[in-house]
Parts: sequence; C-alpha cells; structure tokens
Amino acid sequence: MQIIDPSDYKVFQSLAYATNDNFTSKKIYKREVSFLHPNAAEALSRAVTIAASLSLKFRIYDAFRPVEAQKLMWSHTPNPSYITDPKKGSPHSRGIAIDLTLCKLDGQNLEMGSKFDSFTEKSHHGYLNITKEEQINRNLLLGIMTASGWDFYVNEWWHYQLFDTKSYPLLSDKAAGTNLI
Repeated sequence: MQIIDPSDYKVFQSLAYATNDNFTSKKIYKREVSFLHPNAAEALSRAVTIAASLSLKFRIYDAFRPVEAQKLMWSHTPNPSYITDPKKGSPHSRGIAIDLTLCKLDGQNLEMGSKFDSFTEKSHHGYLNITKEEQINRNLLLGIMTASGWDFYVNEWWHYQLFDTKSYPLLSDKAAGTNLI
C-alpha cells in the first residue's frame, strides 16, 4: 500500500472513519492516514491533475479499508446496496477504491445533492431530484474520475474503484502494514 499524503497529492483529507462522524457513529480507524494500491495511487494522480486544470481539488473521505473495518461496517449496516459483504470482498479492502468529492481551492466542497455516506436513493448517480448545479458537480466528478481510469458505483456518487477489482487481493490491516485498526 502507498500512503496518500495530502500535501504530496495536493488534496484535502477528512477520513470519516477516523472520527465518530460517520454512519456508525464510532471511530473505526486509529489514525487519519489514507492508503491506496500503487495502481490506484497513479489513477488518483491523473485525476488530481485534471481537477487542478479546472482550479479544483479533491477531499478524500476513505481509501484502503482493511477487511477488519469492512466487517465492522457490515455488522452495523448489513445493506448490500451500500456496504459490501466482507465475505465477497470490498474494493476498498483491496486498496483500489476511494471515496471523495470535489472542492474549491479554499477547501469548500462543491454541492453534490447529498452528504457522503447518505445511504439513500438521493446518493445514486443519475438521481434527478437535485439542483442543476448539484447534477453538474456530480457529472464533473464522474467525468474527471472516469477519464483518469476509475470505474464508478451507481449507488454512491462519491465511490470510485479501479476496473477488474477481483484481480487484486483482499488485505487485512496486518497484511497491508497500515496500522489503521
């Protein structure tokens, strides 16, 4: 796993699971450090370059998620529309998924029509009952990420992953050497 240092990548970082401000209302990660597989880190670099050309930055909410964390999330909310059953293996637990949003250079998030981890239909790509600005912002994020080599998850405007997810191994915190859990 490769550390995604916010200053190196020129991104903002607000790892939701390193705080109590997430859908479980409990801190899951011991520290606020994000990691990605080197292939995903390379794709993130491409996305950062495209966003910068538009005077925008990213805010990262989550990246590599150890299998142990996935199990905690699933036991709290076993909803396969939004949380991957750890038996199947989440792309996050492979280090090839990232949850993020677009921001202005001052750190103000662009409006996306729902909060991160809003497990409702309102968070789906293609949801039309949001403002025109929110639709444009979601489509801008989608365009930047897909142009950079990322696939998207239809139920979450913030979630992107590399293609061919099953070709990457599932990793525990210990196996990845991340010391998050």
